[in-house]
Amino acid sequence: MSNYNVNNTTVNILLGWIEEDIIAIPEIQRPFVWKPSKVRDLLDSLYKDYPVGYIITWQNPDARLKDGTISQGKRILIDGQQRITALMAAISGKEVVNDNYQKKRIKLSFNPITEKFEVLNPAIQKDKRWIPDISMVFHPQFDTFEFIDNYCQANHEITRNELNRIIQKLIQVKQSSIGVIELAHTLDIETVTEIFIRINSAGVNLSQADFAMSKISVNDEFDGPLIRKTIDYFSHMKKSPSIYDNIKNNDTDFASSESFSKIKWVKDYHTSIYEPSYSDVLRVAFTFKFLRGPISNLVSLLSGRDFESREYKLEITENSFRELKDGVFKFVDETNFKRFIMILKSAGVIHKKLVRSQNSINFAYALFLLLRERGVNGSQINIIVRKWYVASILTERYSSSPESTFDFDIKRFASHDDPMDYVNSVEAGELSEAYWDNILIANLDTSVTSSPYFNLFMMAQIYQKDVAFLSKSITVQQLIEERGDVHHVFPKKYLQKNGYNNRRQYNQIANYVYTEQVVNLAIKDQSPGVYMAKIKQQVEDHRLQIGEIRDKTELKKNMEENCIPESIYEMEDLDYPQFLFERRRMMAEKIKHYFQSL
Repeated sequence: MSNYNVNNTTVNILLGWIEEDIIAIPEIQRPFVWKPSKVRDLLDSLYKDYPVGYIITWQNPDARLKDGTISQGKRILIDGQQRITALMAAISGKEVVNDNYQKKRIKLSFNPITEKFEVLNPAIQKDKRWIPDISMVFHPQFDTFEFIDNYCQANHEITRNELNRIIQKLIQVKQSSIGVIELAHTLDIETVTEIFIRINSAGVNLSQADFAMSKISVNDEFDGPLIRKTIDYFSHMKKSPSIYDNIKNNDTDFASSESFSKIKWVKDYHTSIYEPSYSDVLRVAFTFKFLRGPISNLVSLLSGRDFESREYKLEITENSFRELKDGVFKFVDETNFKRFIMILKSAGVIHKKLVRSQNSINFAYALFLLLRERGVNGSQINIIVRKWYVASILTERYSSSPESTFDFDIKRFASHDDPMDYVNSVEAGELSEAYWDNILIANLDTSVTSSPYFNLFMMAQIYQKDVAFLSKSITVQQLIEERGDVHHVFPKKYLQKNGYNNRRQYNQIANYVYTEQVVNLAIKDQSPGVYMAKIKQQVEDHRLQIGEIRDKTELKKNMEENCIPESIYEMEDLDYPQFLFERRRMMAEKIKHYFQSL
C-alpha cells in the first residue's frame, strides 16, 4: 500500500469538504497568525493562476466497533490550515480568531481597473474604483449584471465587456487548482512527522504534540474540541490573563461549559514560575494518566490502537479520550496547580529565572498529580516532588531523550508501594559522594550564568534564607524578586586591569554573588584584599564604609552563607584562581546540604 496519494482539486470543492466536515481543520478555532497582506498575496496568486502549494491530510485509521463493523476514519488537515482559513476568510467571509482570541473579519478589496488586491482601509472604502470586500462577489446571490451597471456608471474608464471579463476571472478563483497530499492511515507518527518536515518549504516545525492536538480537536464524539480548548485557553490565559474577556465574549458555548469554569481562576493568579504551553499541558496530563512518555503513543491511543493486536478499536479511542480529559482537568485544577507552585517555592524556586529546565518542571508536576491520584500523604508528596525536582536538575536527567526518561521514571514511581524508595535508589546511584566531591565541583566551573548549577546555588540560598553578600538584612530572595543583579566578588574591571581579559575568566559563576547595588558601587574596582580590609575596619570601629555589617559574628555568618572563603581578606589578582577553586568546593557543599535537607 502506498504511503500517500497526490491529487488536485479546486478551491471550491476544498471549501465544500471543509463545510461538510469531510476534512477536519483542527486549527480553525485557534489564532490565525497570517498577516492580512499574506492573505492578499494568496488571492493574487490564485487570480494569476500561480501555484499555491499543497495541503496535507492524514487519514484517521478505520476503527472496529464493538459489534464488529468498521467505522470510516476522517481525514485531518495537518498542513495548510492557515491557507484554508485565509480562503474561508476572504472568499466565504468567515471571521477568524486573532492572537487575543477576538473574532474579526479580514476584508480584501479588489480594483478591477488595475486588477490589484489590497487589504481594506479607509482610503479604499471611499474610492469608488475598488470593490471593498471581495466576498460579495463569491456570494450565491451576487448579481453580476447589476454590479456591472452600477460600477460602470461610477467609473467610465472601463467598459462593460472588460469589467465582465475581469469579474468572471475573479469568480473563477474558486475553480483554481490546489494540490492535496493524502497520507495513509497506516503511517506511524514518526513517519508523518518526517514527511511533514521534508516537504514543508517554509521550514515550520511541527511537533508530535501538534499532531496529538489535531487528533483531539477533530473528534466531536468524545469531547475533543472541548479538551482542545481547555488546554489551549488555559495555557494562553496563564501568560495573558487579558484574553479572558475575549474568550468569554467570543466563544459563548465554551464559556458556558464545565471546562471554562475549571480554568477561569487562572486570570487572577499572577505567577510566572510555571507558564505551561499547550504541549506542556498535554505532556503532563498524558504522562501521569497513561504512565507513558512518548507523545506518539498518545496519537496512537487516540486513534484507537491496540498495541498488542495492532488493530484499531473504538473503545480504545473512547477510553483514551476519557482518560485524557480527566488528566487535563486535573492539570488545570486550581488546587492542584497552586499547591504544586507552593512546593516549587518551598524548594527555593521563587522566580522564573530559576527555571531552566521545562522538562524537569513538567515531570515534577506529572509526579505530583500521580501521587495525588494514588492518595499518597500530602506531606510525603511535598518531600518527594521537591527532592525529585532538584535531583533531576542536579543530574540533568531530562536534558536528552526526555520522552524515554519520562516513560522510565513514571512507570517506576507507579510500581513502588513507597515512591520515596525510588527517589532514594536514584540518589544512592547517581548522587554519591563522588558526585558531590568531584562532578558537581567540575560543573560549577563555567561562565554561563544560566547554568542550572548556579540556579541551584541561588535556590539553596533562598531555601536557607541567606542574606546578600555584605548586607545586614536584605536577603538573596528579596534581590531576586526585585530584579536585582549578580555582581563580581573579584570586580570585573579589577580583573581586566590585571590581565584577565577573557569573559570566561572574569565571568565565572564562582565569582558571582547577589549584592545590593549600593554595596557594589562602594566596592567599585577594588581588589578583595582592599575592600575586605575596609569591612574589617568598620567591624572594629563601627564606622560604615561598605554595607551595614558592624558585628564580627554577623560578618562571619554572611561569609559562610555566601560561600566566601576566609582567605578573601588577603587576596589580590594572583589569588583569583585559588579563590575560584575554594569557592566552588564551598558552593558544592552548600548545594549538597540543601538537597539533603529537602
